[in-house]
Order: sequence, then structure tokens, then C-alpha cells
Amino acid sequence: MNSYPAPALARVEEMVRAAAADPARAISFQGAPGCNGHRAALEAAPDCLPLPCFSFEDALEAVKDGRAGRAIIPIENSQHGRVADIHFLLPESGLNIVGEHFMAIHHALMALGDGPFAAAYSHPQALGQSRFFLRERGIVPMAYADTAGAAAYVAELGDPAACAIAPAIAAELYGLKIVAENVEDAADNMTRFVVLAKDPNDPASIAGAPAMTTFVFEVKNIPAALYKAMGGFATNGVNMTKLESYQKGASFAATTFYADILGAPGDPGVDRALEELAFHCKELRLLGTYRQERARG
Repeated sequence: MNSYPAPALARVEEMVRAAAADPARAISFQGAPGCNGHRAALEAAPDCLPLPCFSFEDALEAVKDGRAGRAIIPIENSQHGRVADIHFLLPESGLNIVGEHFMAIHHALMALGDGPFAAAYSHPQALGQSRFFLRERGIVPMAYADTAGAAAYVAELGDPAACAIAPAIAAELYGLKIVAENVEDAADNMTRFVVLAKDPNDPASIAGAPAMTTFVFEVKNIPAALYKAMGGFATNGVNMTKLESYQKGASFAATTFYADILGAPGDPGVDRALEELAFHCKELRLLGTYRQERARG
């Protein structure tokens, strides 16, 4: 908690106390009050108690140790791609994906005054989503742990040449002036969040609804292993909407894949496809099956 800038600490402490009184209603998120994770928690569950955590690891740990019933974590952005480290953190957490949430992202440039500005502080994702705006104005991007935390830091810093890129609500929370709105480089900027809990969804709660299943797998280190592993999805008519790779360890010989498919275990086509995938894999781990919030295709 002490890693937050001073202007954010009182709000963090208040929210932590509220969550501690009713952990089952708490949803942990990464960032300071006013960040996009905070917004996403309230959009996904308006009656929740948002629990701010300084890092993604802290947000996941809050669920594991019982301080929150769920966590909401950004996993990918339409402009800037996947959120760094998430593909490592989710499998290692031991938690289950129980839902997803899509949220339109709009950034504001905020500061103590009107500029000119030498540096803009924000989360690397927000800086990447606003890179053309910053480059055109000669403002140097400076990475910070989260968007709203960056706003609190600028307020604490007291430097008129510093600004932050954050949700507009952060300016109100930390006493900053909004200098420019909608500074993201694409009007359709969208982030997908996943909701995680200790226990998986009851299959009965998803039955009859469009579902997603997320899993990670490592294919055997043989020629055409990935091609063979993917064949079962084609022959069984299962639509794979996401497939990303990342290296496991330092050998650069073991590639792990993160995938989303339409459907749920128990569907005959999905079961056959996963069975064939497992045959070609050294490891296959399901991360969760949950209702689609937004149709694919």
C-alpha cells in the first residue's frame, strides 16, 4: 500500500477497509482508485467493493488469500495488444477465469496547469495507445505502475511540466486539470478484461449460453507439432478466436500457447478437439469456461 503516491493513499486505505468488511463482494484490481481496472470492476459488478492493489500479482494474491472474492485483470487491448506478463501470471495463479468484460478506453491528458509539458506519466499500455498524440507534441512518455497512480504522482510531484494520461475521473480525484480529452490514437480503443475466482463456474450456470473456454498448452518439440495439434479444432468445427505464443524458460526450445475457443467442455466437438490437442501436447491446462460477454465474428 505504501507504494502509492500520497494523494491516493487515503482513498486506497478507505477502499481496503470496506473490502475487508465483506470480502465476498470485493473485486481486486491493479492500480490506484480511478484507474481503468477500477472502472471495469464497477461496470462488471456495480454492487461490488473494488479493492485496489499495486500490482497484478497483488490483485491475484488478494483472491488466493481470501481478501477478495474475485479479481478483474486486463488481458488485451485492441490497439496495443496483450498486456505484458498476463499470460505468465494467469496460469501460475491457480485461479479460474469465470467471466470477461469489454470496456471502451478513453484517456485524458491532465496536469496542474496548461503546459507546455516535457513528460507524460502513465501505464505503458496507455502510453502505447496514445503514442502518436505524444509524439506530435514532443512529450516524452514515462512509464508508471498504473494510469490513476500516475495522476496521483503528478499531483504529488508539483511540477507544471509534468502531466499524466489517465481516465478523466482521476483528475477529479487528485485535483488535476483536464488539458485534453480522448487522447487515445484510435476512437474504437477497447480493452478486454477477465474475471478470476478460486473456483470454476458451475457448468449448469453456462449451459445453453454462448461460452468461451481459455487454456494454455505446450506442444511436443517435434516437426509440425502445432499443425497437428490444431487439426482437431478444424475437423470438429471448433472456432479458435485467439492463439498467442510465449517462451517458457530461457532455453527458447519450449513454446507455450495461450488460446481461446468458442464452446465449452461437454460439447462433443470441443471434447474431441481437446482430446486430440492433449495427444500432441506435453502439457494442457484449462484456465476457465465462462459466458461470452461479446459475440465473436
